[in-house]
Amino acid sequence: MHITHLSLTNFRNYGRLELALPQGPILLYGNNAQGKTNLLEAIYYLATTRSPHADNDAQLINWDAAQSEEPVVVGRLVANIATAQQTHQLEMRLIQEQKPTIARNRNFSFRRQALLDRRKVRLMDLLGAMRVVLFLPEDIQLLTGSPANRRRYMDITLCQIDPVYCRTLSNYNKVLEQRNAVLRQIAEEQTGRDVLPIFTEKLITLGSTVFLRRAKFLADLSRETQRIHYETLTEGRESIRLVYLPRLHVKRSKISPGSDPKPTELGDWLETHQGQSEIVTDRFAKLLQESLSTDIARGATTIGPHRDDWSFQLNGRSLGSFGSRGQQRTAILALKMGEINWMTNLTGERPILLLDEVVAELDEQRRTALLSSITETTQAILTATDPGMFTDTFLQQATRMEVENGRVNVM
Repeated sequence: MHITHLSLTNFRNYGRLELALPQGPILLYGNNAQGKTNLLEAIYYLATTRSPHADNDAQLINWDAAQSEEPVVVGRLVANIATAQQTHQLEMRLIQEQKPTIARNRNFSFRRQALLDRRKVRLMDLLGAMRVVLFLPEDIQLLTGSPANRRRYMDITLCQIDPVYCRTLSNYNKVLEQRNAVLRQIAEEQTGRDVLPIFTEKLITLGSTVFLRRAKFLADLSRETQRIHYETLTEGRESIRLVYLPRLHVKRSKISPGSDPKPTELGDWLETHQGQSEIVTDRFAKLLQESLSTDIARGATTIGPHRDDWSFQLNGRSLGSFGSRGQQRTAILALKMGEINWMTNLTGERPILLLDEVVAELDEQRRTALLSSITETTQAILTATDPGMFTDTFLQQATRMEVENGRVNVM
């Protein structure tokens, strides 16, 4: 899988860009704040419909265009994708419209529009047409950041591969919002108990599927990550494991007292019961019933995959709490390389690799392992301020492009 052509209009600092991209490694270099990261962000956004950097999508529109007097400003991202079987064109339009207003301050509305092969589609229909693995220096926050960051990583990665999971998760979130609204209504107005079971039943069905698919994903990814970490990056000295921490437990639960799996064992319990969704559904239903009074008091559902987490264990201990900075960076590198293999195993094609200033963060051994993985892939796009950090062998294989003030020059 690779991009053959990328077109950007009014995206970040790119007013207009038309860029042919070859296969193999591509090195984007230049000073900071010239547009290297923005180019990777555009590709990632087309693949996932999400930005790794912006708080909201309106920030992605070119600043000069957004401040113009034009009634409609359109940011446009287009990528032509080639796989072993077919070609696709992915397009995202970021549309800012100026609303008429009496006040002197302008009032804007913003919307997104997705197209696949020139036909308008839902955003989620773009997912999977182009698969990417993104390496960022801030990936270390998967260890030290909030559970929301780790859930986001699971969801973005899985949605590129598993459309059923993506649709199920989207429906789950809608039902969760509806159930929470009913819980608040019960707490505030003492009405709504008659419709609560309807939303609870839907939540149980959808949530059980999310639990099971996340458990399988993390178990498979853990095996790939451990193999790379143990064999390639630490020469057999350290073992790593990804531990799924599903929110399928409450303190002092009445379910199976004495034999109930511990919270750290629930991921393994879910993996064991793949194909037995009724067992998971039954447990989820009982826990929701147990926590009903708490949920009503809080006006929110306290049990379910929206409260999930996962963690790294290094030699049986929490890597986030006890690992050194070097061990943490090694673990993240193993995770990302494992993600590449996981996607390749499921699809038969290696994803496009996007690496933003990460090579400078690695020591020689880990840099060598990463660059070896890059040269084995169909297409990898790297950014760096200094090409001198790369070996002559790598530079001879790579296509070099200099980025300067929103312009890309092939060297």
